[in-house]
Amino acid sequence: MKPAPFGYTLAKSIDEAVAMLEEGDGEAMIIAGGQTLMPMLALRMARPESVVDINGIEELVGIEDGNGEVVIKACTRQTAALESPIVAERLPLLAKAIAFVGHQQTRNRGTVGGSLSLGDPASEIPLATLALDGHVTLRSVNGSRIVPIGEFFVGPMMTACEGNELMVSIHFPCWPDGERIGTSFHEVNERHGDFAIVAVAAQIHLDANGICTRAAVAIGGAHDRPLRIPGLEAKLVSNKIDKKIIQSALTEISMAIEPFDDQHASADYRQHTAQVLAERALTDAVADASGVQQ
Repeated sequence: MKPAPFGYTLAKSIDEAVAMLEEGDGEAMIIAGGQTLMPMLALRMARPESVVDINGIEELVGIEDGNGEVVIKACTRQTAALESPIVAERLPLLAKAIAFVGHQQTRNRGTVGGSLSLGDPASEIPLATLALDGHVTLRSVNGSRIVPIGEFFVGPMMTACEGNELMVSIHFPCWPDGERIGTSFHEVNERHGDFAIVAVAAQIHLDANGICTRAAVAIGGAHDRPLRIPGLEAKLVSNKIDKKIIQSALTEISMAIEPFDDQHASADYRQHTAQVLAERALTDAVADASGVQQ
């Protein structure tokens, strides 16, 4: 199929892009990597009156490290983030997650901000961003606002970004003492490169005695949005994490997620798989924090 007719603007600045969104009055859409929007246009699942191309805006590209956080500009390609020494050193969980995203060709075009803007509950980058307590900066003609990633996803394929707003950057606060931080990312999908049926991201910090001082565990694909599990995290903190502690913590998952049936898997399968992957992720994260080769 061919897309329905639409207007096209190649924006040269953030100000021009948000002005076009404001003028579009909810009927304009942003295109960056186009990995999702182009198929939706071709299938006429999306029928915007106009498309605003942000690929020419240099200030939307780049990765910066400073002031205790890593900032990834929204139009930064996923491949650039995956290959970045800053991301590898400061945000290893994000690097592990991006490695599961699509294929090399799609990562070459897909953007970090685009993945977050889509709001797919099974997408890897949103899941890792949630585990890392990230937040996004949104810009409109009225100014900027910051939205914590836990408040950004409001439902399946739905975000807090208004029709006149442009995501300009993603901020990742860095945990201190990187030598005692362990990370792990696991997912199950139908084929390599597909969206996850269920995925789990985990990051923990151990003190010199092997006691967990901080934990983050997020589950994707088993709820209507990526979900942190605070009860599980609380059971890990202040403990030396072993198999018994992990098994106790895993009981929190069934009380937190609301899995669903679809053409890919049943709710029961998602429930069971979330438990299995969380156990693997926590075991691997502990080993990683302890310096054990996996």
